[in-house]
Amino acid sequence: MRLFSKKNKAQYAAVQTAQSGSYSAHPFTALSRQSAFAEREMYKALREAVPIIDAAISKIVRLTGEFELTSVSPRCEKALKDFSENVRVGGTSTGLQSFVWSYLEDLLTFGEAVGEMIPLSNLRGVYALYNAPLEDIELKEGESPLDVKVCKKGVGESVELPFQEFMTVSLLSPSAGTLQGTPILRGLPFASSILLKIFGSIGKNFDRIGNIRYAVTYKPPEGGVINPEERARVIANEWSKAMRDPKGVYDFVCVGDVGIKVIGADNQELECDVPLKHILEQIVSKLSIPPFLLGLSWSSTERMSSVQADILTSELEYFRSILTPVIKKICSMHLRLMGITSPFEVKWNNISLMDEVELAKARKINAEAKSLEQKLEAKI
Repeated sequence: MRLFSKKNKAQYAAVQTAQSGSYSAHPFTALSRQSAFAEREMYKALREAVPIIDAAISKIVRLTGEFELTSVSPRCEKALKDFSENVRVGGTSTGLQSFVWSYLEDLLTFGEAVGEMIPLSNLRGVYALYNAPLEDIELKEGESPLDVKVCKKGVGESVELPFQEFMTVSLLSPSAGTLQGTPILRGLPFASSILLKIFGSIGKNFDRIGNIRYAVTYKPPEGGVINPEERARVIANEWSKAMRDPKGVYDFVCVGDVGIKVIGADNQELECDVPLKHILEQIVSKLSIPPFLLGLSWSSTERMSSVQADILTSELEYFRSILTPVIKKICSMHLRLMGITSPFEVKWNNISLMDEVELAKARKINAEAKSLEQKLEAKI
């Protein structure tokens, strides 16, 4: 049975451009997606404002690792290898791995990710992959809650895309009965706002130190002076000249009881190390990244670092479990279009060299235990 009949082949051949891309030139297109757009812009701004959050997400994406596509059929494995290395991704990248990394970054940042497969004009394979911009996409339920439809936003009601089989959708920890994922950044805006306030206050304090303000006080004698306003104006002019001197050397000379103080010099500077560490601990715990991977030299034992690495490994395995069905769907579509029905597997590489060492130790211990059991059985 053919995947596409001749009757519909011309219709599917029209899928040469990304159906989920943004084409509307209407000036008021953004009005229909203002609320979701504002939330996504907040998460983008959060990554830009707090570098440690952006670094953590980038490290999670890289630490998720690479994968291999294997099959018992040499023809199938060759087709998968060629596809994974040479498929176009967007307008500038190539390779299935690039698509997966960008897909995962959207998934972590926004809790949702949508991709699209663009077939060749002759429907003999997948020509390119496209990471759909989420501000132009809306997810809706189909005929049942188990059926998800990808719709294109516009002015007014969103329109369902015609070729749903070429779309991939992933949600991160969705709430029950909803089509909305949970970004890993959720819960961080409040803590990050406090962090930014502390940084802003520190910046203002250093601006004040580098460009200090003075309070000049003139105390007239007990008998009084004639025209004290004129005397104060003369002192103010002379002090202004002293402050404006480009060479930085100017003598300020005045007559009478004149006191000069630095504004704010008597205030006690607030301690910021402790609150900064508390807030960073909240951010790091939410992102499940060991502090030493982000350059935070907090006191920790070797055992604690090992436990933190194990926790990160479990998180990465969870992200892999979300990405694997997406990779299988894309590769299955490419193989079916080529007329290949052989099964294949997605094998992820070990997350780190430490995993290789631990696996080798486990194999050694199991082999020693098996050898000891065999010796005991021989004696009996």
